Amino acid sequence: MDEDPGTAPLLVIVDGANVVGSVPDGWWRDRRGAAERLRDRLAADGVPGLPGPVEVVLVVEGAARGVAAVPGVRVEAAPGSGDDLIVELVGRAGDRPALVVTADRELRRRVGALGAEVTGPRAVRTPGR
Repeated sequence: MDEDPGTAPLLVIVDGANVVGSVPDGWWRDRRGAAERLRDRLAADGVPGLPGPVEVVLVVEGAARGVAAVPGVRVEAAPGSGDDLIVELVGRAGDRPALVVTADRELRRRVGALGAEVTGPRAVRTPGR
């Protein structure tokens, strides 16, 4: 039986590559490690300012594909483009509310056309991290 969209938690989809790449902290030397740190930060801090329960999905691609899920954060490895997988996940959400975390303009346009809300990487970045 499908879950009632009115009772389903907000689906928060994080564009891992875009969020990790938003801060020049040397992430390019260890892409998988950077994605794991983001995953762990999401598991610990969630997405500040969001009311009610949320389901957090971190989309990874490329060298970060081996990142495992942890309690509180589901990890989806894109077989190709992370953006395409994010659009697919939003499409699968149907009427369920979705929030995509990315600064990618084209991705923002694509998921917005499907009804998702969008916010930038700062929503999941804590100061100094």
